[in-house]
Amino acid sequence: MAEDNVLLETDGAVAVVTINRPAALNALDLATLSRLAARLQELGERGTARAAVLTGAGEKAFVAGADIAAMEKLSAVEGRAFSRFGQDVFAAVENLPIPVIAAVQGFALGGGLELALACDLILAGERARFGQPEINLGIIPGFGGTQRLPRRIGIGRARELIYSGRMIDAAEALRIGLVNRVLPSGELQEAARALAAELAGKAPVAVQQAKAAINAGADLDLANACRYESEAFAVCFGTEDRGEGMRAFLEKRPALMKGK
Repeated sequence: MAEDNVLLETDGAVAVVTINRPAALNALDLATLSRLAARLQELGERGTARAAVLTGAGEKAFVAGADIAAMEKLSAVEGRAFSRFGQDVFAAVENLPIPVIAAVQGFALGGGLELALACDLILAGERARFGQPEINLGIIPGFGGTQRLPRRIGIGRARELIYSGRMIDAAEALRIGLVNRVLPSGELQEAARALAAELAGKAPVAVQQAKAAINAGADLDLANACRYESEAFAVCFGTEDRGEGMRAFLEKRPALMKGK
């Protein structure tokens, strides 16, 4: 049996999704994207995870990019279809109703950086390297990089990285706001799982509504984004967790969130 190129494991309320093509530096070909889409659907159908970690197998790469050998043969029509499919899969990552943490070890280039950008938070090992080098291949980012990177780090910095194809290290990625934390490489996976477990302990409906409000608000004017926030705020008031959280605060004890 062929080795599974995308793994899914669960530990309590935390799910871990691993791109598992270490010999190819976890490059994203059509089969891997398809398998990732299936794993995301499986994760949603299980409905037990309250947070997830997305990472790559091995120490050399999170995802080194899309599979260039496969892309080299594509026509313009096939290139459009490949781009749209990748965008759809990464949108599924972004739209999961739980926090998703990218744990980046080694290279996150091209489609790898775009995959990390679809996650809510990015933790990086100290030897991680980031970039959108597509310009050096005569193309541009096609899995959402021209849109998510400016939203993450600002349009000026995004233009520089996309136009130049320059690769940056973890320290610079932290400085410009691309990543949330940089950790010693040996501590990255444990730290990502610990953060996921922390977030999994929060009120699930509130986390879901916060994520939905942030994502939706990015494409709305401020007035309509604030109205969306009010609706999400109201949803939280209809939950048992809201009552538990407020009572626990008043009674000076830890809250036990049940997702109801």
